[in-house]
Amino acid sequence: MLFAPHFARAVECHVASDSVMVLSEPSAEARAVSQLLRGEGFALLDLSGDWAWGRCLHDDYVGYIPRATLDAIAEPTFRVCAPSALVFAGPDIKTPIVGQWPLGTRFSGAIEGTFIATENGYVHARHAEPLQAKADDFVAVAERLIGQPYRWGGRGAGGIDCSGLVQVALGFSGVATPRDSDQQRALGEELAADAPLRRGDLIFFPGHVGIMTDAATLLHANAFWMAVTREPLADVVTRLLPDYAEPILARRRLA
Repeated sequence: MLFAPHFARAVECHVASDSVMVLSEPSAEARAVSQLLRGEGFALLDLSGDWAWGRCLHDDYVGYIPRATLDAIAEPTFRVCAPSALVFAGPDIKTPIVGQWPLGTRFSGAIEGTFIATENGYVHARHAEPLQAKADDFVAVAERLIGQPYRWGGRGAGGIDCSGLVQVALGFSGVATPRDSDQQRALGEELAADAPLRRGDLIFFPGHVGIMTDAATLLHANAFWMAVTREPLADVVTRLLPDYAEPILARRRLA
């Protein structure tokens, strides 16, 4: 049972900065637990000084973010679908660049020719799509991020972690996904030990998760290479064998 001195109705806000790390404590030195991108929702539950405490609307993850990053901005209508999108000062690629938004950034705007006009600048229409669009192949979404740096708690701004890669990619296919790899083990159905793997299968290791791009190749954001990489699953297992007798904890297939 949870006891609290008071209860407050959540105030739903959106992130108005380009990105913000969700922290375990109200301190800039605290450990990051996740990340929110521009336009993503946050249910504000409490304010203390410069810090807001609440939960991320897309996965109910709880933590602290600076209150200055929140605003009641317009409901997003588009999202960045390229690995990153440049934000131009005007509807012309020769105008100054005023920002750069990662994959998954949400924003509102109006189409003007080949650009989308936003309150922060202009995004080329080839780098964005309507928010309600659904990707047919979530693995292809994850593959767009190959080479991006590994970042603990990251979901795309400045880097991404293993479960963040799975969550963001599946989100583009309309699949609501928990934040952490241990929670993601509830996705799909368990495969028999002798079942051949195929594209889209999820492979779970101690504290880690990756996505199969074919029967033998794993795509994952990992701290060994410090990047999103694609490599033989057998190489990953061999690398982990000195520390784990059974490196693979589960193999799951989505419906």
